[in-house]
Amino acid sequence: MRYTTLISASDLAQHLPEPDWILLDCRHDLADPEAGRAAYDAGHISNAQFANLDTDLSDKRPGPNGEFRGRHPLPERAAFIETLRRWGVNRDSQVVAYDAQGGMFAARLWWMLRWVGHEAVAVLDGGLPAWTAHGMRLSTGPASKMRGDISLQPSIVSIVNADDVAANLTQPLRIVVDARAPDRFRGENETLDPVGGHIPGAKNRFFKDNLQPDGRFKPADQLRADFNNVVGPSVMAPEAIIMQCGSGATACHNLLAMEIAGLPGAALYPGSWSEWCSDRSRPVATGS
Repeated sequence: MRYTTLISASDLAQHLPEPDWILLDCRHDLADPEAGRAAYDAGHISNAQFANLDTDLSDKRPGPNGEFRGRHPLPERAAFIETLRRWGVNRDSQVVAYDAQGGMFAARLWWMLRWVGHEAVAVLDGGLPAWTAHGMRLSTGPASKMRGDISLQPSIVSIVNADDVAANLTQPLRIVVDARAPDRFRGENETLDPVGGHIPGAKNRFFKDNLQPDGRFKPADQLRADFNNVVGPSVMAPEAIIMQCGSGATACHNLLAMEIAGLPGAALYPGSWSEWCSDRSRPVATGS
């Protein structure tokens, strides 16, 4: 059996000793980039490796013409494959990503594996809190993995760029859904968004609204109803939806939620708000 969206703590515990399972700890703090590694060193699921959002899941170098590509721009696909090989990922590996924030960062890794054509990747439902609540201990020991042989395959996800989003403003065929918190969407949080607001016409679906109070994802039918309330009839055509956030990370949480809801096909705008607002010629909307 392959896990392609979520895996429970109890199911993961049963498979933990299997050599073809790769666990990746994605804990991160946007306000403290060193916090994720410190948390990993203090205790992680046995044999898990640390995946750094800033260095492993992003390439912060400017674009070919020196342009700013957002706070967490994607690396080259070939470079990410090399990172996966370093982690021991093979063509037939089952990858499990987790964090302690309800999948906020683990979903980015989930999406990136699909971006390079690897479907057997899942997010630990409820993250590390669900694991410890299951009575499982944490480890401080290193992971033991051989170099992997994963190869680049056709992508099973869709991407759009800033030009695509801009073109959609004049000929609106798609709906942009923003995963940021409502205050950031409205333009009221200058700490995280020095240029406040959102892309004109965008809808707001805060990624935490995908979760139940215990930090696990809502059931599929509830997620489907929630997205229908956000985007209306377009939910029946997920390809007409563009997901974005601040820097292309939490937007993946909405993409995972739609996959769970049986609504695959929405696209990611990786540069997201941080790239969009860096060009002052692009229009900005504020308020709700």
